[in-house]
Amino acid sequence: MDWEKSINAGSRFNFGLNWKNYNKHLSNEKILEATKSLKKLIGIKSLKNKKFLDVGSGSGLMSLVARNLGAHVVSIDFDHNSISATKEIKSKFYPNDENWIIETGSILDKEYIQSLGLFDIVYSWGVLHHTGNLDIAMQNILYPISKGGLLAISIYNDQGYKSNLWLKIKSFYCKRKINRIITSFIFIPFFFINSILIGIIKYKNINGVFIRYKGRGMSIFYDWIDWIGGYPFEFKKPENIIFFYEKYGLQLVNLTTTNGLGCNEFVFINKDGK
Repeated sequence: MDWEKSINAGSRFNFGLNWKNYNKHLSNEKILEATKSLKKLIGIKSLKNKKFLDVGSGSGLMSLVARNLGAHVVSIDFDHNSISATKEIKSKFYPNDENWIIETGSILDKEYIQSLGLFDIVYSWGVLHHTGNLDIAMQNILYPISKGGLLAISIYNDQGYKSNLWLKIKSFYCKRKINRIITSFIFIPFFFINSILIGIIKYKNINGVFIRYKGRGMSIFYDWIDWIGGYPFEFKKPENIIFFYEKYGLQLVNLTTTNGLGCNEFVFINKDGK
């Protein structure tokens, strides 16, 4: 089932449309924050002449960051709206640039992924768990990693019953328009009030959470929408992910975990080139 049919059938969130809306508010500050986050994650300040594969490019922001750092970038996404959003970013900052290629493609398509060749950095933040088959996505993303290359991914933390509850909420949200209205009406005010309370209690400032929300150059509002409706939705415990990739000869070089429902971040190096 293609991206549009899956959205119309209520089996998929319209990630790409959310990213296109986000891009309307993209600023230099957001680009700077995204740049800081990528450098911190992979531990590399310059990507000059490196090959960078952005699996699930979304808004195109991280592809832009990689290109700014000197990488030769290939951006792929299953969602045509995400491809459109990424192309808009490229047209604005790198028109007619042959070192930034954007293609429609799925990480679940093994033959397509293998046809892309090898990359120094394979990056996929918050994508694999939204494909509808996390296990296949985790397997296929191994193919483009060059010997000595890095794999940088993030995957939702398994929180047991909490994760399963959100799986049901997200599925409900995507079924029909009235469900989206109902769910947003419930959770957006809840998230907003919760953020205000945390700001007052933790930061002694009613806007404390909003001021500090800079992670990866994202927008708190569009992240709320993505969280509420982000379906398909899968999750794994960090130790299971580490064990899986170490089994294929990759070595963990950076790990950031969460105690909540967010994403655990992993960076592996493919030392053996298997």
